[in-house]
Amino acid sequence: MSSRTEALVDLDAIRSNVELLRAGTPADLMAVVKADGYGHGLVPSARAALAGGATWLGVAFLEEALALRAAGIQAPILSWLATPGEDLAQAVAAGIDLSASAPWSIAELVRAARTADRPARVHLKIDTGLSRGGAAAADWPELVTAAAKAAAGGEVEIVGMWSHFAYADVPDHPTVRGQVANFRAALAEAERLGVTPQLRHLANSAATLTSPDAHFDLVRPGIAVYGLTPVPPHQHGLVPAMTLRTHVALAKRIPAGAGVSYGHEYHAERETTVALIPLGYADGVPRAGGNALPVQLGGRRLRVAGRVCMDQFVLDVGDGPVSAGDEVVLFGPGTGGEPTAQEWADILGTISYEVVSRVGARVPRAYRGDLG
Repeated sequence: MSSRTEALVDLDAIRSNVELLRAGTPADLMAVVKADGYGHGLVPSARAALAGGATWLGVAFLEEALALRAAGIQAPILSWLATPGEDLAQAVAAGIDLSASAPWSIAELVRAARTADRPARVHLKIDTGLSRGGAAAADWPELVTAAAKAAAGGEVEIVGMWSHFAYADVPDHPTVRGQVANFRAALAEAERLGVTPQLRHLANSAATLTSPDAHFDLVRPGIAVYGLTPVPPHQHGLVPAMTLRTHVALAKRIPAGAGVSYGHEYHAERETTVALIPLGYADGVPRAGGNALPVQLGGRRLRVAGRVCMDQFVLDVGDGPVSAGDEVVLFGPGTGGEPTAQEWADILGTISYEVVSRVGARVPRAYRGDLG
């Protein structure tokens, strides 16, 4: 029996996307699988990426990294976002690499290493212009020196040095060149202080595709792994992996002039058929998409009629055929004429990253492909 709703994930597409990205660089590749694999499923996405040639996995939070280890994945993992007081010893014991942006984080890694009775593997992060994570340039020598002292004591292993782009989705933006230069300067300063990392990494999805001078030893694609382009409209041969689909819950006729959904922001211009779709903003269909977002029903593109509700929205089908149980595709790769996540993003004034990663937990993930 088919489910009411599902996010169907093509694991072969994830694998082939990683193969394509890997073929475009001499660097190793870290597939970023944070946020439940951008909504595609943490563990299945990680396994598909590794099958495609990824040599590392990247996550934001410690619990994501531990979930990968619990699933039996032994590939190198970098977890980069922690706050003071978190239990880092379990990460160190599991061989998970951690990021440090300030001397206090080095001190916490030293304590974790002593508890785990093994060195903590660390990647030192420098802020090269994003003004988000990473040590400020003025604070970088202090961070490097603290890490070097801990490494000399055998409590820390300095594996990497890294940073993150602000504007790589506009490849010719001057900040891209500026951040590469700032990163090189930080590496040179670390070298002057006697520290040479095993790995240098800077490139996100956009830079992996468009800025080969930023590849260094390791690239860190995220959204591109899932087939969505970081530099629209250029698709770069990537294949979107997620199709969000459901089935009509009810079809009925309503009279001309009838208001549809909360607030009656849509009125039927004439007698028409409406179809009730059992997905809403609690499932990741943005409320802001009312009267705007396209979906596909019976080979036709239709727009949401009226407001998106928590669990449902309505389509005005006109006089076309529709029955309860008919399939509705909200977005997919676009190969069958259905809308894409990028189209939704353009309409909503956001990015495709948000469209796929906000698909809610009550939407079952289903998998297809050899790895499924």
